[in-house]
Amino acid sequence: MVKLLNSQTVLKDRYRIAGPIGQGGMGAVYRAEDILLVGRICAVKEIAPDPEVGIDNLAQLQDQFRQEASVLARLDHPNLPKVSDYFTQAGREYLVMDYVPGQNLREIIETALNENHFIDEAKVLNWAEQLCSALGHLHGQDPPILHRDIKPSNIKLMPSGLIKLVDFGLVKLLTNDEARTVTVMQGQGTAAYTPLEQYGGDDAHTDTRTDIYALGATLYHLLTCRPPATARERFLSPGALTAPRTINPHVSPGVEEALLAALALHPDQRPASAEILWTALNSGSVPSTLAPLLLTDDEWRSTWRQNVPLVVLAGILLLAAILVTP
Repeated sequence: MVKLLNSQTVLKDRYRIAGPIGQGGMGAVYRAEDILLVGRICAVKEIAPDPEVGIDNLAQLQDQFRQEASVLARLDHPNLPKVSDYFTQAGREYLVMDYVPGQNLREIIETALNENHFIDEAKVLNWAEQLCSALGHLHGQDPPILHRDIKPSNIKLMPSGLIKLVDFGLVKLLTNDEARTVTVMQGQGTAAYTPLEQYGGDDAHTDTRTDIYALGATLYHLLTCRPPATARERFLSPGALTAPRTINPHVSPGVEEALLAALALHPDQRPASAEILWTALNSGSVPSTLAPLLLTDDEWRSTWRQNVPLVVLAGILLLAAILVTP
């Protein structure tokens, strides 16, 4: 674990560290003040390459970091934080980006669990539309950009309702140039959201459908409040993945079908793009006027008991209408 920077540390004579936001094995993310633009708060992503890689490899990694960071700095999308600066200091690499206030989606899932309810499908699909738009922008770059670590804790919900895919620390440029496959920004993802082709650090078979799997797993978790079985568990036990509607009957059948397609173990069986995934999710959702029909057996029994007098009355009126009709 990398040692955290002290509060009040100033980077590049510009960014004063206020405190850590999060920490991982390769670095940390800090909240910082921009000294030159008074009042601006930003997030500073610190990446510390393995000191054992050697001088030559370290220089290559630093060059790769700068190349990839320059690509990120050119991205402009409402659901992605804007990267405004990047630099090297004291052997560590830094990305400076917008600070995004609000809860991450992992916290929202935990709140739903504590309150013993599911997150509304319409709300999740609104987030899904924004995330698919962000992925479409990333994957549409030349060369395409993979995020490689999509999960609820890397997605922020701002007070305005806008979703931000916040962690750029594990993005990877897709390229056929073998010299560009090693990067300080490379990541292995998190088990519940990681497809088989991403295991073991072999990038030979990863492509944009790797992110599609991770997004599908994230949406599964949001709708069921339970992470899906890992790809490795499913490979060893094909029945390990529980269908979303088995856990949450309020999930639309078409949405369940789209999620299971996104979670296919083989990339060829997944939607080919974020746009295709969103089309499947959107067309598969039950309209809000019909959503109350998606009830559990207990809810149907309760509804029936509460409305027996109305059903009996309706039956009597229908019978009377039949009898008086010539």
